[in-house]
Amino acid sequence: MLTRISGGRVVDPTAGRDAVGDVWIEDGRIVEAPDRAPDEILDASGCVVMAGGIEVHSHIAGGNVVLSRLLLPELGVAEAGGAGSPHGSGSEIGALYARMGYTTAVEPAMPPVNALATQLELADIPLLDRGGLCVMGNDDHLLQLLRDGAGPQAVRDLVALNLATTRALGVKVINAGGADAFKDGAVRFGLDDEVPAYGLTSRRILTGLLDAVEAIGVPHPLHVHCSNLGLPGADDSFVETLAAAEGRRIHFAHAQFYAYAAVDPQNPLGGGFTSAAPRLAEAMTHHPNATLDVGQVVFGQTCTISLDILRQFAGRKGASPRKWIVTAGDAEGGGIIPFRYRDRGPTSSLQFAIGLELMLLSPDPERTILTTDHPNGGPFTAYPRILHLLMDKEERDRELASHPKVAAERSGLHALTREYDLLDVAKLTRSGPAKLLGLTDRGHLRPGARADIAVYRDGRDRTAMFGRAHRVFKDGVVIVEDGAVVAARAGRTLSVAVEADPGMARRTDAYLQGRFGAGLDSFSVPDEAFAARETFESVGLRG
Repeated sequence: MLTRISGGRVVDPTAGRDAVGDVWIEDGRIVEAPDRAPDEILDASGCVVMAGGIEVHSHIAGGNVVLSRLLLPELGVAEAGGAGSPHGSGSEIGALYARMGYTTAVEPAMPPVNALATQLELADIPLLDRGGLCVMGNDDHLLQLLRDGAGPQAVRDLVALNLATTRALGVKVINAGGADAFKDGAVRFGLDDEVPAYGLTSRRILTGLLDAVEAIGVPHPLHVHCSNLGLPGADDSFVETLAAAEGRRIHFAHAQFYAYAAVDPQNPLGGGFTSAAPRLAEAMTHHPNATLDVGQVVFGQTCTISLDILRQFAGRKGASPRKWIVTAGDAEGGGIIPFRYRDRGPTSSLQFAIGLELMLLSPDPERTILTTDHPNGGPFTAYPRILHLLMDKEERDRELASHPKVAAERSGLHALTREYDLLDVAKLTRSGPAKLLGLTDRGHLRPGARADIAVYRDGRDRTAMFGRAHRVFKDGVVIVEDGAVVAARAGRTLSVAVEADPGMARRTDAYLQGRFGAGLDSFSVPDEAFAARETFESVGLRG
């Protein structure tokens, strides 16, 4: 079937394309304009045509997501009209992303011991391609290797083994060493603090993982959740961690939560915070090796989910409603804390302003990815509204004026005149995320790309435009028409193609047998678990 999407405004920054034209599809791929007649012509006049959106950081599967549904079931109640809830089932999540024109999403926190359950849940999310990042940096086996001076090859082999066993797309580290330090009583943990039982600094763990990810050639750089998230002075943690990368590729998760400068540096926890977005933007300008996703705050009830057990334990005092879960697992542990971002609350409003400021100050939208860290900063369904605010200064000013004055007084948002255009939006949500994940077959509309395409009716109301795609193609098949899902499609789970070292596999099997009485097979993700479905697709290593 040869299909021509005709007469739309085609926006693809990777090809320098922003003009009315056609996009051709055949056999699930985008092709050059052929010299033969199409089998089908779809009129896109008056529409904007982009590649399918790509989500790099959204908590949509795994044990803590399940616990959050149990803790706060009211969040999963579908909206009126059967629109679905972003806190609901996998089918609802897939449909809501697809309606916005997204075709790929990544779960960024998959503990290796929970990989099978997480992968089974990801596979149940329809309409999207998915992936998961395995979490390391607090697990006893890694810390033992580092403590015993086993050398970079052993660390590399252990990281590769975890990637292969969990069938992950990349590696994430969360407050390296902080979870284990928490279990020894730590309430704050910095880059040069030491994990008591191991004599290792957080910096040593971080750099060991950075080296391993580069040595293996994982397409996605190490995905880093720094220490001291959300605290006044957290901007220091961001800048120090960026410097510690020493030029190696590094991705910062939910950077908005680190763009907080202490008002009183002599008393950082007593004087509140002010925006450090300019400082982070300047740091990003000088470090082209770094990328970030934003973690934009939006208003309303949510349920924060994090494997940063130290941060979640501290945050339990602000739980709203007053119920929470903290689990001290063998490696990461974690916590589920309900939270309400209040549009009349000074802290929430300032966080909201800082996130927008961070994006608008970006030196390169392809290295600044739109996320809400769903559900931590709010639901991913807020993306259309966020794009609207980025694209419309007047709308932004009206929004800012409705919030407490502190949001304008302690951020620079009110002074920013930049308005994102459609090319910027495509960089922020398509080409940037694809490059970040190392997925060369998507995020653009050039020949050879997977035919994951979103078509939007162009309009000044960007919230409406991006909230309800006119038409969405997944692998060349129309799955959404006028904001409604019209076809079922399973999608696939993306997994980096890496081979595990047999020696490390035997060593790890013996370690697990000794610690849990269950070997490596007990924590694997076998094809047999996915019935007759062909679930996984390999992503090649770098160079």
